[in-house]
Amino acid sequence: MSNLASELVQDCAIASGCSALKLVLKPKDKDLGGFCVRRTLPTKECRSVGPWVFFDHMGPAHFEAGQGIDVRPHPHIGLATVTYLFEGEMLHRDSLGTEARVLPGDINLMVAGRGIVHSERQREEVKAAPHNLNGLQLWLALPTELEQTEPGFFHYDKTEIPEVEQDGVPVRVMMGNAYGVTSPVKTLSETLYIEARLKAGQSLVLPEAKEKALYVVKGELALRDTTLEEHSMAVFDDESGITVTANRDTMLAVVGGAPVGKRYMEWNFVASDKALIEKAKADWQAGRFPKVPGDEQAFIPLPK
Repeated sequence: MSNLASELVQDCAIASGCSALKLVLKPKDKDLGGFCVRRTLPTKECRSVGPWVFFDHMGPAHFEAGQGIDVRPHPHIGLATVTYLFEGEMLHRDSLGTEARVLPGDINLMVAGRGIVHSERQREEVKAAPHNLNGLQLWLALPTELEQTEPGFFHYDKTEIPEVEQDGVPVRVMMGNAYGVTSPVKTLSETLYIEARLKAGQSLVLPEAKEKALYVVKGELALRDTTLEEHSMAVFDDESGITVTANRDTMLAVVGGAPVGKRYMEWNFVASDKALIEKAKADWQAGRFPKVPGDEQAFIPLPK
């Protein structure tokens, strides 16, 4: 989605009670006309976790008949977007000619590279009836050598995502390697992304990564004497054997990997060199980005 960082503010607390826990981030909710977005990354205190530079929780939101999501075409460079829904449906179109439905459990990976334009809307059939939407949208910064790569789009059906049981806890390995299994989802650098669902009282040892963070999608976790509330994110130091326990039924996501180096972010652009961002801004204003087939008329202007 288009960058709403200027509209959203995060709270941050210095963590205590666990030597591996650096920060606990708590985003502010922002109601965008009946649609709630929670942005946890980036913050002043934590600009990235591994290659991940952006973490949005979309919803849970309910729409009455006739309402829905209509994000007009907008550009990206230097990043890859990961869109994952727990509930609902979205329609992705991009300047490569892709038209793909985003459904619960699937992973849609869009590699912007040197430049791509996309829109995120909902089909009229979906908007015709009351419906819900709940999901995550994440950005990965591309490694420097791939920042100007050709753009691409990759769809992975939910049946392709490997699942494993770890100490009785069902885990989906969305990207990277964890618990002895490897996801087929394309990675462009060392990347980790898992989802786990714990029943009250269950514990999980988190997978190892050079950098990692845990987001509580739903429920509540205990980390020694620290409580991780719903919609909070715990950012960890590089330490193995970190164990969390569910105080109640909980769904969590863990993201991480190896850092790719300093990145600049402005609007929808990510780059290691500010000049790339300035060029992208000028190209968007001048209409030099490609159009989205089937969605050629509307667009989001460059913010002033």
